[in-house]
Amino acid sequence: MKIICQTGAVVALLLSRATIMAVDSAHPPLPPVETVLERLVEQSQTEATNELAFKQRYCFTRSKTNEVRNSRGELNKREVKTQVNKPSPKPGKHDDAPETQTHTRGRPDRKSDFTVEREFLQRFEVTLGGRETLNGRPALILDLVPAPKKPPAHDLKDRIINKMAGRAWVDEAEWVLVQGDFHLTEKVNVVAGLVGAIAKFTLTFNRTRTADGLWFTHHLDWHLEGREIFVYRTMDAHDEISGLQLAR
Repeated sequence: MKIICQTGAVVALLLSRATIMAVDSAHPPLPPVETVLERLVEQSQTEATNELAFKQRYCFTRSKTNEVRNSRGELNKREVKTQVNKPSPKPGKHDDAPETQTHTRGRPDRKSDFTVEREFLQRFEVTLGGRETLNGRPALILDLVPAPKKPPAHDLKDRIINKMAGRAWVDEAEWVLVQGDFHLTEKVNVVAGLVGAIAKFTLTFNRTRTADGLWFTHHLDWHLEGREIFVYRTMDAHDEISGLQLAR
């Protein structure tokens, strides 16, 4: 009986260890946050080339909507801009294509909106918040709050960034910034409040990967509430790509 109990204990221990190993295999440990930031900065240097390749390979419609409201929430102004991206056919193909097709412009050396530089990251205190699955792909979660000591603010944009906080999601396989949710933590004055002040600002975006490995911003939204001299107003912007299809 004693031998049977001992044997059962050994089997149970082995099964327990096997279960732990299986769980660890399914959920590998999180990498150091320094490694994630280093890979993110390194990969982001290719963002401009990625955007140019996306415009050259895909047809899509990009819609931008801007709205301005007064302090009572009444709509004062609304602008809608639509841009159709239709790459020109490659030489030797589709010779009968109409001459009205648009040409894709861009420079691979142009800095992308998603280029992440070390100076930008120094404006935040960054911690690793975990791992999450986005569109079937594992992503690492970065939590960002204003850093105690920041680089100098050269303009209004830097001053706003210095007071932003939020979350960013980084694709774990390709180290691409794929999702973000940020907000202003405190009011930002413009010229000591004499010209105006930004009381609230939020920014969200979501990026998608194509089948051939290119990333694009599916949608981006921002909301601002502030004062310009004595006039209070709110502004909303929505930027979205739709109708995506591979150019023929």
